[in-house]
Amino acid sequence: MKFVAVTSCPTGIAHTYMAAEALEQAARDAGHEIQVETQGAGGLQAIGQETIDAADAVIFAADVEVRGRDRFAGKPTVTVPVKRAINDAAGILGEAVQAAESGVVSAHRSSTSGGLTTKVDHDAGVGTRVRQWLMTGVSYMIPFVAAGGILIAFGFMLARFAGGDNGAIEVTKIPITDLIKHFDATSGMQWAALLFQVGVAAFGFLVPALAGFIAFAIADRPGIAPGFVGGALAGVVGAGFLGGIVAGFLGGFLALWVSRWRVPRAVASIMPVVVIPLVATLLTGGLMIVILGRPLSWVTDKLTAGLDNMSGGSMIVLGVVLGLMMAFDMGGPVNKVAYTFATTGLTAAAIASHGTQLTVMAVVMAAGMTPPLGLALATVVRKELFSEPEQENGKAAWLLGASFITEGAIPFAAADPLRVIPSIMVGSGVTGGLVAAFGSELAAPHGGIWVTPLISGIPGYLLAIVVGTGVTAALVVLAKSVRRTEVADPTQPAGAGSTSPDLATV
Repeated sequence: MKFVAVTSCPTGIAHTYMAAEALEQAARDAGHEIQVETQGAGGLQAIGQETIDAADAVIFAADVEVRGRDRFAGKPTVTVPVKRAINDAAGILGEAVQAAESGVVSAHRSSTSGGLTTKVDHDAGVGTRVRQWLMTGVSYMIPFVAAGGILIAFGFMLARFAGGDNGAIEVTKIPITDLIKHFDATSGMQWAALLFQVGVAAFGFLVPALAGFIAFAIADRPGIAPGFVGGALAGVVGAGFLGGIVAGFLGGFLALWVSRWRVPRAVASIMPVVVIPLVATLLTGGLMIVILGRPLSWVTDKLTAGLDNMSGGSMIVLGVVLGLMMAFDMGGPVNKVAYTFATTGLTAAAIASHGTQLTVMAVVMAAGMTPPLGLALATVVRKELFSEPEQENGKAAWLLGASFITEGAIPFAAADPLRVIPSIMVGSGVTGGLVAAFGSELAAPHGGIWVTPLISGIPGYLLAIVVGTGVTAALVVLAKSVRRTEVADPTQPAGAGSTSPDLATV
């Protein structure tokens, strides 16, 4: 049979492409043809309409969005989470075969937003839909965080070279008007200020983008305006990213409510572009300023103060907890909660003041690197404990781990979850606790080992990664060695060739 598929995940980095590779491999093994469209961070190359028309069925392996979904209308469709495509691609192909043979065509939700569409399963439970709405906002927020954070960090780094120890402080005092009127291309401080100001501008969209696309996920295009305005006002009233989340849900549900008004036919044509944005934006903005702004600002201030006051044991505990979360589902919802907690704390003010939020970001990135690195090391130390495909995955895991792509551990966890997942969680927990203890700081939200120059406290940071990698590898090897004894010894008399007869019997 012939199939087409679309893969997409919140960050558009790892799950998107791993799912595509898994589906392609499963199709080859089963003797089918498949063409996969990856809608990742690098954009997409759309599958040709003639290929779609010739396909027997469509597979959507997506957690956040499917752009141009209407291109696939009229085809039997299988819709699954992107992680399932990584873990059970063969099973999904089987479902697609059944869908094609039955000829049942799934109804497609019509998109009113051009190429920008959202994938939310409206038949799912409330919890699943809330997570999908939130992850849509996070997905579109991450590029602003990445661009802004790295530019600001590079600006400070260049300022330290050009202006000495006080350069990082002085660069924040150079107004943007000076750069506009009198930019000096020969001045290192001027270039540092340019990087800083562009980064600050990118960061300015962080909360509005989060709120805007949460609202968009709920109400489609009519939700964008109230969401963005509510997010911008969350920044004005000091409500931060918590205010952005509230504004996103508020703007989205208000837009959805207004869109369901029964109005005369003459008014219906201007509802999406005039009435819904106007009414929903006014209500969202008014509620954020008059009612919600002050309590949300108070909560944000308390959370920030609590984080800033963390030191010693409490900071180490936080580091351990975040490390455990990063490894628990390797890019899944729990991992994304920890990552979002870290990235939303990367404000320009926190970077300028070297706030505790930078240590949180360092913890999360280091803890996200150790699962693939530890497993890669384990495949080298005890090669015979791993299958040939796992050994090949181990070679790729070195690069994936170094690049802060925790999903590189997924093939190992899928094959042996009870031994791998606890092992990588302990390793990441150790790494997170050590990074917090050393007090390393990081302003870049992604990049892994490639953004090492942007880290403060590099020796402690790298030591924490090395120790966590070693702990992960040791625990995986130990756990798999126990399994090896269990499997091998039952063919012998109890106690023969084994120092643990009871285990052999089990």
